[in-house]
Amino acid sequence: MQQLARSPDSVDTSVRSRRIFLEHCELDGAIGITGGRVVGLYPAGTEPIATRRIDATDQIVLPGLIDSHAHIRDPGFTHKEDWEHGSRAAALGGITTLMDMPNVDPPTNTVERFLAHIDNARGRSVVDFGHNAAGTDPSQIEALADAGATAFKIFMMRDIGRDYPHMPGTMVDDTGRLYEIFAEVARTGRVLMVHPHDQDLWEATVRQTWEAGDRGPQAYARAWFRDEGLIFDLGAAVALQLQAATGVSLHLLHTTTARTIAMANAAKAEGSDVTLELNPHCLFLGGNWDNIERLGPYSLGVWVSDAQVRALWEGARSGALDIAGTDHAPHSRDEKEIGWTDMFVAPGGSPSLQEYLSLFLTSVNEGLISLRRVVDLCATKPARRFGLYPRKGVIRVGADADLVVVDLDREDTITGDRVASKCGWTPYEGRRVRGVPVITMLRGRVIAEEGQVVADPGYGQFLGDQARSIDNEKGEGA
Repeated sequence: MQQLARSPDSVDTSVRSRRIFLEHCELDGAIGITGGRVVGLYPAGTEPIATRRIDATDQIVLPGLIDSHAHIRDPGFTHKEDWEHGSRAAALGGITTLMDMPNVDPPTNTVERFLAHIDNARGRSVVDFGHNAAGTDPSQIEALADAGATAFKIFMMRDIGRDYPHMPGTMVDDTGRLYEIFAEVARTGRVLMVHPHDQDLWEATVRQTWEAGDRGPQAYARAWFRDEGLIFDLGAAVALQLQAATGVSLHLLHTTTARTIAMANAAKAEGSDVTLELNPHCLFLGGNWDNIERLGPYSLGVWVSDAQVRALWEGARSGALDIAGTDHAPHSRDEKEIGWTDMFVAPGGSPSLQEYLSLFLTSVNEGLISLRRVVDLCATKPARRFGLYPRKGVIRVGADADLVVVDLDREDTITGDRVASKCGWTPYEGRRVRGVPVITMLRGRVIAEEGQVVADPGYGQFLGDQARSIDNEKGEGA
């Protein structure tokens, strides 16, 4: 059991709750915060003097969530999303750290573009942020890591019939070049995120679907998930073999099948450095054919069959799936509406930053998953995987005071008029939830409370700056 620290006796802020989720236990007591860090954990009755007290006695305090997979679209596609709107949605959803993806314009596959991307986000983000650079140019990878890339991202696919979101500059489908990229990223020690895909089978599938004369949402959904996700599985198999050869820290995105889970588990058993991502939309949106019929392009993304949804839930409960990444992927209504007649032209993806914690909490109440597993998936495991632990992802002395207070019993209805994302809509419109985030704190400051963002754009810090600050602190203490 984690040892509790009861000093100092006076703090800037204390947060009181009967259920504080520490790493291995729950605490009935208080968290003491000074200078943005947790400085004490106090059993009930030993709380310190505090300038500000937050009474969450009948609510639950969790570590702030870390989303490692968000498409903020800024710069280049800010009619869909931008840093201010996307980070506000994150704060309202209990997310305190956000890592965005490189399919922006220009894609971040050079140091110059990467640094410009970070400068653009500074002064705009409400939450702390990192960036997963495009690792498509092997000659740039070492310098990108030195510049502060949180991780690297590769799409093993290119779009057919559209030029976004899987665009040149972010995708590689040549195995020889993939090998070179895997090896270069391995040398940096960073994580390589891979969107697994078999381009040849996808092209053949698209051709067959178009020849049949159907380009609507249902045809698109079936094409993506042909043969129970074979297009994903073949890509995952290649990525796992390349990982075994190069030793790169591989994070497989968009896990959708039991086959991929089995392949990855076998690799883990042999000592391979592999983690798997779970996307909430597979559980709560695209895993239901009725949603494909009713919402059409607004539900896509991907469809996942009932059998694979069951496998994903089992993987989430057992720990076979390591990390939940939202794959927040907003687009405008005009872009989505085209998909009713031609989904192969419309962009795939949907917004989810603001909603996904409430959806998981609802599942906790339904007995589908434990709250402890949700914390692991959404906070602790991402922090460990991407080098943020123990400063983030946990509640412990010395960690950043990144917290989310949730009311597990509160019921609510998700509505579009409260959507903070710039796209202005949610595929979960009208969905009843039980369990909502009520306060989000970042480095000891309340940034969202009762559905309102109360922090200004620019409060969020770049993770690379924080890492350099930690290094400087260590140097000064040497």
